[in-house]
Amino acid sequence: MPTAAPRRLRRVTVDSLDLPAPFLAAPTDAPPHHVRAALDLRLRAMLAHDPGTRTGEDIEDLHQMRVSVRRMRAALKAARPLLDPVWADGLRAELGWLGGALGPVRDLDVMLLRLRAEVAALPESEQEAGAVLVEALAAQRVVARAEMLTALDAPRYAALVERIADAVRLPLPTPSATQEQPELVDLIRKEIGRMHKAVRRAGENPPDAELHALRILGKRVRYTGELVAPALSGTPTGKAVKKLLGATAELQEVLGDHQDACVAETRIRELLDGLEAGTGELDAHVVFVAGRLVERERTRAEAKRGEWRAAWEQVVAVTV
Repeated sequence: MPTAAPRRLRRVTVDSLDLPAPFLAAPTDAPPHHVRAALDLRLRAMLAHDPGTRTGEDIEDLHQMRVSVRRMRAALKAARPLLDPVWADGLRAELGWLGGALGPVRDLDVMLLRLRAEVAALPESEQEAGAVLVEALAAQRVVARAEMLTALDAPRYAALVERIADAVRLPLPTPSATQEQPELVDLIRKEIGRMHKAVRRAGENPPDAELHALRILGKRVRYTGELVAPALSGTPTGKAVKKLLGATAELQEVLGDHQDACVAETRIRELLDGLEAGTGELDAHVVFVAGRLVERERTRAEAKRGEWRAAWEQVVAVTV
């Protein structure tokens, strides 16, 4: 039986896009120029990790490509008052499509690393049952990866890359000159204000879903801070933004660990459901091991729940 021909990678590069030389935004540049510089930086990073994402040789390439997409989306959302809203929303929606194509594989990569480590730490007598869960999860990744590669080979992806490149080559579409525009520092203040309100609404013991929502708001604070930081370089406000980003990163780490444990618990339960649906019955050893793993994840989630308030207080202590 003949072997399949190796996959031909359709690589779009910085050179093929004819991008201008990389540029940085100076503090004196107009706010839209800072958005343009951010898109330039993230587009180049996305393209640099495109080949590795396709080959799958290093899962970090997919992670960094996904992060680049997220940061572009966050910059467009935060800077929406500075841009033509129809243009910004349209580009952001397409980046959302790409993020949706990359996300499932990345999430499975993270979960596989976690599950394999947990199973390896089990007693030898339980590792075989644990391997059944790992194999089921790996099978899901095969399917998700095929769907991701289909998206990356689609004309829609190539068109999106060209669209971002146009945003880098040309001045960004902005609102009417008569419309008042905020300063860049106002963008970070708006995002941290949103997070303050969300924490107040969440109360003392918010459900898991609300803690996850706070984590997402924290990401928006960080990504917006990265966008505005060059305009505030060397100023007291710039120093405060830098401190805020550090405190927010620590909060995100706590909330991220909490979310990872919650997702792992849910995934393990779903794996059992999938195995039962496929065979009509479940091996008692697999159920027992899955129960042990679920209990561990729940314990981790509760431990992180006990830490997030202290991390939030460090964020509150910073005034921008």
